[in-house]
Amino acid sequence: MAGHSKWANIKHKKGRADAARGKVFSRIAKEMTVAARMGGGDPSANITLRMLIGKAKAVNMPNDNIDRSIKKGTGELEGGQLEECTYEAYAPGGVGVIIEALTDNKNRAASEIKNVLTKNGASLAQQGAVSRMFQRKGHILVDAAKVEEEKLMELVLEAGAEDMTREDNQFEILTAPGDYNTVANALSEAEIETVSSEVTMLPDMPTEVKEKAQAEKLLKFVELLEDLDDVQNVYPAFDIDDAILAELE
Repeated sequence: MAGHSKWANIKHKKGRADAARGKVFSRIAKEMTVAARMGGGDPSANITLRMLIGKAKAVNMPNDNIDRSIKKGTGELEGGQLEECTYEAYAPGGVGVIIEALTDNKNRAASEIKNVLTKNGASLAQQGAVSRMFQRKGHILVDAAKVEEEKLMELVLEAGAEDMTREDNQFEILTAPGDYNTVANALSEAEIETVSSEVTMLPDMPTEVKEKAQAEKLLKFVELLEDLDDVQNVYPAFDIDDAILAELE
């Protein structure tokens, strides 16, 4: 399961660009609303909410936005009725993709997602056809220059992580979904900063992309999906060759 930090880095770089357009604010706000609805509005007692607040502050999300999102979740403000829905699809070239939406209008979300698929040579897949190729995992990246490997490994394995490997200049930590909060909290308490930290879907056997044109097409397709207001996460099962990725950066 190791070797997924490349895609996380693509998302991380894109996230900084999205922040300028407000896309990442909207995405995090929705996640905070749901987290507050599920676990309460007190971040000291809700680790998921606490992690999201940290993510929001990292992209300079205004405190008013954070407070408003939490209050929507706790019912103090209107607008917290969001539904989760998942779509499975085949991207151009037959690459599997999972699309997660968080929306107040499922019909609108479905229509907009299908429109992007149709216009880009992609198609919906039967439920389970794509998701069986993925595993849900807690996925955390830590800058290797900022922490000693032995210390980090001892900490995360003791907290319940499944594995830790080094990928270039980062340590990649994997956990079972149920252990993610415990591991993330252990890192937070040890004041170890993370490059990215989330529960995500990781492909078992990603399709290798070795042609620049195909890589550009797939990245553009993912970007079009992520730009939809209702789309929260896009998980593609592809792995772009390092040389091609360097050309596209």
